[in-house]
Amino acid sequence: MSKFDEALERYQGEMSKLGIKCDVDLLKKVAKGLGPSIYNEDSSKVSCSDKEELARVKNNFLLKKLGMKDSPALDAAIQDVCQQLGSANRNKFRAMFYYLLVKKLGKESFYA
Repeated sequence: MSKFDEALERYQGEMSKLGIKCDVDLLKKVAKGLGPSIYNEDSSKVSCSDKEELARVKNNFLLKKLGMKDSPALDAAIQDVCQQLGSANRNKFRAMFYYLLVKKLGKESFYA
């Protein structure tokens, strides 16, 4: 099994534990789009308590990569995903976080 497949399996397991239904094909595409960052312990996770990191998620992923317009709805979506993954959960994997943002904001077509 490749490192990528192992990471994908880990994300699916975490989502299952949290009771989140997963479109495996979309999750795979989101994870592939993140490149090697998913293999680094620090960059593979999102810290919801770090305002600068959340600003980077918004700027680099939502605005630049997905081409969305800046609005309060984007901040609300980020906070919703933080809550959905749970404040006590230390495994907020970036691929899962971005996957949930894509689903919440209806941007699945970006990965079609």
